[in-house]
Amino acid sequence: MLRRSAVVLVAALAAVLGAVSPASAGGPRHVRGTETIPVYDYATAIRETVWVESPLDSDGDGTRDRIAADIVRPREARTRIPVVMEASPYYACCGRGNESELKEYAADGTVSLMPLYYDNYFVPRGYAFVGVDLSGTARSTGCDDVGGPAEVAGAKAVIDWLNGRGTAFDAAGARVTASWTTGKVGMIGKSWDGSVANGVAATGVRGLETIVPIGAISSWYDYQRYHGILRTREYVRYLHSYVNGRPAEACADELAAMRAASGETTGDFTAYWSERDYRTAARTVRASVFVVHGVNDKNVATGQFGLWWDALAKHGVERKLWLFQAGHEDPFDVRRAEWVRTLHRWFDHELQGLRNGIDREPRATLETAPGVWQDERDWPARGVRERALPLGDGTLGAGAKGRGVTKTFTDESLREDALVANPSTVVPGRLAFLSAPLTAPLRISGEPSVTLRIQVDKPTTALSARLVDYGTATRVDHFRSEGVVNLATESCWGAASATDDACYLDTAEVTVTADHAVLTRGWADAAHHRSLRFTTPLEPGRWYDVTVPLNTYDVTVAAGHVLGLVIGQSDPQFTVTDDRNATVTVDVGRSTLTLPATGATVTAPTAPQTIATTGLPGAAERRAAENVPVVPRG
Repeated sequence: MLRRSAVVLVAALAAVLGAVSPASAGGPRHVRGTETIPVYDYATAIRETVWVESPLDSDGDGTRDRIAADIVRPREARTRIPVVMEASPYYACCGRGNESELKEYAADGTVSLMPLYYDNYFVPRGYAFVGVDLSGTARSTGCDDVGGPAEVAGAKAVIDWLNGRGTAFDAAGARVTASWTTGKVGMIGKSWDGSVANGVAATGVRGLETIVPIGAISSWYDYQRYHGILRTREYVRYLHSYVNGRPAEACADELAAMRAASGETTGDFTAYWSERDYRTAARTVRASVFVVHGVNDKNVATGQFGLWWDALAKHGVERKLWLFQAGHEDPFDVRRAEWVRTLHRWFDHELQGLRNGIDREPRATLETAPGVWQDERDWPARGVRERALPLGDGTLGAGAKGRGVTKTFTDESLREDALVANPSTVVPGRLAFLSAPLTAPLRISGEPSVTLRIQVDKPTTALSARLVDYGTATRVDHFRSEGVVNLATESCWGAASATDDACYLDTAEVTVTADHAVLTRGWADAAHHRSLRFTTPLEPGRWYDVTVPLNTYDVTVAAGHVLGLVIGQSDPQFTVTDDRNATVTVDVGRSTLTLPATGATVTAPTAPQTIATTGLPGAAERRAAENVPVVPRG
């Protein structure tokens, strides 16, 4: 943020921008042609707080939860206006955006600084902005339930109130109505915030016209579990405690119930997870969905957007997609000017009803290499088909000779660097399969998976799989600062008041040149091979087919590069498990990699090949991050 002494200059610029008048007298002042323009004074905008009554009493105190909603809206508007809304657990505890901004309040209790630029940018253009504290966080009552019914119901209640269907109160306890709005709402947010937007959209609430989930969760099971394997221990407790804004004793019973229901000892998909799986309700989504995700996001893994996107597509939901090469980042910090322009046009179309043509443009925008962007008609990529690539005796692809071949390896709990390095060398604790050098580019677009036919000498084991590009290239270094770093300069993206500007540090992508890169990963507990809802202990000497889903990915592997599949067992870098040291035998002739791809045919090498790798930069940072819980925050 700019120092406050510089805010006056920004405010003066905003006043000049606010003096622009529409080209015609017809319609609202803030509309010129097919776009909204900044005509309202942000510095004098109305700022108010209401507490919206939720239908739930999540803390069991006999009173329904009251959800705090801080509102910024143009004072001069003479017409009803739509709402941009972000519902977040982070407004008081942890901050929003790349600079971790918190809400700040004036002496009268109204918000004086709203994190991020949404209010600064959109309020002068004829929108209201509403920042909602999720249940049990910041100034809301109730208990946060980590993506569960209380969070979703509380945020949904705000939309109902904006549409005249709910009850809200001011600080004095008087009832308040929202007569100033059209009731059309667009929810936006990164990470946990975007996850709640997914959950609210899944309720089918009327008035929610669009959501923009950025790096967001669509199934909380898949965030905290990897196909039956724990991501880390006591994750439910950790996430709840991280954002809890109430005295610990107020939500102790709720937390105990969540811990008991989440099935940590088994890794099973229980009813607790079912009510936090928004994908199953994709058919009820009325809102359009503008999905945004980094394809190298290791916090909120890419399967979260991929499977959500597939479910929405199945039910014909209007949707749009942005994918970029960084990790858990906001597009505002990846491609700032183009992102703000696109978001502006999207909200103008979806909330203001302006026919600007964005709905007729290519559905998908992708960063295909550092700083290289392209638009595509749809996603996954046109022409992609699932290919079943056979495994052989250390080989991968058409012509692989694996019939009658078995490979045996014993768990060594290898870190990723060791697991994928020097793939043509025998390394205890892994199996590596390599293609021949590609004769043409290979586009991978979608959700790969590996099906292994195995015998295990223990009741279960963890299985891990990595798809690796062995070939030198310059790529976004998503292990270092998620692929984005702050610069010393700033830029401003909206109007200012005396206490709230819209100026943020500029950013740049971080790149690294390396001779290999892990593209996508997946994990599975072998005893969950029949269902995620229960375990089936494995019997020694018996063959089982176990599928390891890999996370959604989109990449073009260059001609001349080698595609590798590396199989391991327990993984101390990304998971925790007590099931270690198993010996696994793989019938490679009956095991396959399913790859959604177009382009080059993947063939097995006809002669032995040697691939040596150097260590990847940033290895020390990756080691330091092992077993450290993360939160789905921005």
